[in-house]
Amino acid sequence: MTAPAVEHSPSPGHALRTYVRFTVGQRLEHLVVLTSFTVLAVTGLPQKFSGVAWAQWMIAAMGGIELVRVIHRVAATALMLGTVLHIVTVGYRVFVQRVRLSMLPALADVGEALHAFLYNLGLRRTPPQAGRYNFGEKLEYWALVWGTVVMIITGFMLWNPIATTRWLPGQFIPAAKAAHGGEALLAVLAIIIWHMYHVHVRRFNRSMFTGRMTEHEMLEEHPKELADIKAGVADRPTDPAQVLKRQRRYLPVALVISALLLIFLYGFVTFEQTALETIERGPSGQAFLPLTPTPLPTPRPTVTTIPLDPVWGGNLAVVFSQKCVDCHGGAGGLDLSTYNLALAGGKSGPVIVPGDPDNSLIINKIVNNDHPGKLTEFEIDVLRTWIAAGAPE
Repeated sequence: MTAPAVEHSPSPGHALRTYVRFTVGQRLEHLVVLTSFTVLAVTGLPQKFSGVAWAQWMIAAMGGIELVRVIHRVAATALMLGTVLHIVTVGYRVFVQRVRLSMLPALADVGEALHAFLYNLGLRRTPPQAGRYNFGEKLEYWALVWGTVVMIITGFMLWNPIATTRWLPGQFIPAAKAAHGGEALLAVLAIIIWHMYHVHVRRFNRSMFTGRMTEHEMLEEHPKELADIKAGVADRPTDPAQVLKRQRRYLPVALVISALLLIFLYGFVTFEQTALETIERGPSGQAFLPLTPTPLPTPRPTVTTIPLDPVWGGNLAVVFSQKCVDCHGGAGGLDLSTYNLALAGGKSGPVIVPGDPDNSLIINKIVNNDHPGKLTEFEIDVLRTWIAAGAPE
C-alpha cells in the first residue's frame, strides 16, 4: 500500500485547510431525512412485528397503537415534504447553477466497485481513487430514491385502502403491506450495517454536520475531486448574467412543480376517512367503533366452534367432513362422507353400532388415542350421545 499522506500541523493562528463539501441546504435536507427516517423506523417496525413481546412493549411505551400510527404518519408526511424540497433544489443546482451530475451512475463505478472488492481481498495494493462521490455513496443515494418511491406508493395504498380498491383488485392491499414492511426492514438493515460502518465507524465523517472536509480527508476519501479543485476545473465557469436569466426561467416552473407536489401531498393525507379518524370521533353508526380502547394491536380472531347436535344433520356431517374425510373418503376402505356409507362401515365391518357407543370402533379408536385424527372432548361427547340414541340421520 502507498504511504498515507502526512498532515502538517498548522502554524499558530492558522487552521488546517478545508474544502466545502455540503452546503447549508444540503445539510438541512439530510437532517430532515435523518429525523423522519428514524421516527418511521422506531414506529413502523413494532407495527410490522406487533405479535412479538418487544414490539408490544415499544408500542405501549410510546402511548399505544393509535398514537404510534399518528406519529408514523406525521413522520411520513415530513419525509415527503423533504422529497419535494430535494426535487426543487436539485432542479435549481442542475438548471440554474449548471453543476455536474456527479451522482449519476457511470461505467467507471463498476470498475471502482471491482477495484474495492479486490482491495478488500488483498489483491490490490491501493484502494480505488474516488471523485466527488464513490460508487458506495451513489448506491446509497439511489437506494434511498428507490425506497422512497416504493414507500410512498405502498403507503398510499395502506393509508387509503378503500380508494385503492376502487381502482385495483383487493389483493394489492396485502401485497402493499408486504412490500412496505419488507422495504422498511431492508432500509433499516442497510443503514445499520452499511451506512453506519462506512460513515461513522470505519472513519468518522463529520462533513454532513460541519459542511467541510480537511485536505487530508479529501486526499483519503475523494482524491480525484481534490485534484480537480487544485487544478481549477472542479467548478464550471459561470456568467452572472446567464445565471440570473436562468433563475427567472426556473423559479416560475419550480413554483408550479412545488404547488402540484404539495397538492398531491395534501390529497395523499386527506383522501379518505380511515378507521383512525372514526375511533377519534366515535359516533354511533361509524364503520369502526371498538367497545374498549386498544392500546396494543388487536389480536388475531380465534376460530369459533360450530353448533353441534347429536344428529347426523346437526353438523356431525360437517365434523366428519372437516376431520375424517381426507383419509376416510372411500378410497377402497371406510367412507364417512355420507350417512349411509358411514353406517355401512369398511372392510373390517361397521365402525358405528347404533345404540351401543362402547362397542363402536370409531369411539374406541378416538378415546384410546389409537388414531391420528383427533376430536375435541365436546365433539366426542356429542358423537357418543348420537350413537347411543341410535345414530339418527
